[in-house]
Amino acid sequence: MAFAVMTMTQAAADRVNAIVANSGPDAKGIRVGIKKGGCAGMEYTIDLVTEPNAKDDHITHEGANVWIDPAAVLYLLGTQMDFEVTTLRSGFVFNNPNQTSACGCGESVELKAADLAELAKQRELAGDAR
Repeated sequence: MAFAVMTMTQAAADRVNAIVANSGPDAKGIRVGIKKGGCAGMEYTIDLVTEPNAKDDHITHEGANVWIDPAAVLYLLGTQMDFEVTTLRSGFVFNNPNQTSACGCGESVELKAADLAELAKQRELAGDAR
């Protein structure tokens, strides 16, 4: 079984499916990436996908399709994408083990590249537990 760059919760999958359903017949899913910006240095990006890029990683859950920009993969390894609704906001939330800090408003984050040796070790330990 291949290692998934990211996972998504049921709430995230439901929101992706709703976005696609409301975006016309050409919509296929969303694309997640990162860009420089914000007071903490980086921001997550989310774009509608009408034509998937063959170079992107692809994850799916309950029919929801998410493509991941190759430039973001090392920063998103091990991340869980969720969707939450609170009194003040609603939006995608990224539970990212590579995040080292975030700004006060939560719009930008500081990320480090994933430690591939540590991920391999965790995956090996998870395999031993089965």
